[in-house]
Amino acid sequence: MAAQNKGPGGKQPTINDVAALAGVSKKTVSRVINRSEFLTDKTRAAVEKAIEQLGFVPNPQARALAFRRNFLIALLHDNPNAQTVLNFQRGVLDAIKDSDLALLVRPVDRGSDKMLEDVRTFLEKQRPIGAMLLPPISENDDLAALCEDLGVRYVRIGSARIDDAKHCISSNDREVVAEAVRGLLAFGHRRIGFVRGPVGFRSAAEREEGFREALAQAGLELAAELYAPGNYRYTAGIEAGEALLSLSAPPTAVFCSNDEMAAGLMSVAHSKGIKVPGELSIIGFDDSPTATHIWPALSTVRWPIREMGIRAAQTLVPDFLGPGAKAAGDESNVLASTFVERQSVAAPPGR
Repeated sequence: MAAQNKGPGGKQPTINDVAALAGVSKKTVSRVINRSEFLTDKTRAAVEKAIEQLGFVPNPQARALAFRRNFLIALLHDNPNAQTVLNFQRGVLDAIKDSDLALLVRPVDRGSDKMLEDVRTFLEKQRPIGAMLLPPISENDDLAALCEDLGVRYVRIGSARIDDAKHCISSNDREVVAEAVRGLLAFGHRRIGFVRGPVGFRSAAEREEGFREALAQAGLELAAELYAPGNYRYTAGIEAGEALLSLSAPPTAVFCSNDEMAAGLMSVAHSKGIKVPGELSIIGFDDSPTATHIWPALSTVRWPIREMGIRAAQTLVPDFLGPGAKAAGDESNVLASTFVERQSVAAPPGR
């Protein structure tokens, strides 16, 4: 039956109208709206049918009072890579699009002595149902403890397991980087440069460990002159490129810890007349839009950050997403990264 959109007397339908039509109490209607588990399927179906027939729209302020929470989930981050934040946000929005939830994004300053105090004030004021913590602040145990203390659900995102499965969505950065570097070694590369991510980021450490692990398995070590610091920004890739490609014996391949730095390094190669991949192979990490917007298209590791956003929301608020929203697949909440081969990798000169 089509929604009437009007209650008795032509007025907007109320919760009392729903109760009368369903033949239940107002309190029972409220329990259905707020997804209480203590109801029979028959009662729930009768109330949902009445809501649909009347076109009743629950009052969000009243629901917030009932829950003592606003219908918000918060995304807290201090990440220099805007594309990472955006892709994760898209995943969360994919997951909650058919729910009553809204996403609130809050940047924080992990270097501030007042970070925990600022986050506490934010959470107490906004009263979200839960919070998702992006790296590197996700690695802060005190921040997770703060959420616990305030009764705010939380999920931490990481490049390795940093909490139990119900509180963590992670990837396999170390293993997949090692796989990518073994691919370079199989091509015949032996002088391979490395551009690191920011100090203090678990992702940067995991990717460096994977890189060194692959070299060690081949009986090689990372030469000091082939190591370049970075911060996940394009300009850091330029600086690394100037340093590595100006060596008297430059590398024949470089692994960059994200795509932005790989793009910066590739621009330096072009400016120096170094052919990619004929004279220099380059690999990035993320599989961001940047990877296919540069030439040649960048071989990279695809970090499933959008899928991690979906899984984070499903793990954080499954009771608000409906029966079909349960996370599928590995209950450990580890989402695998994969290597994507494009046009920026080839055998070294002379092979």
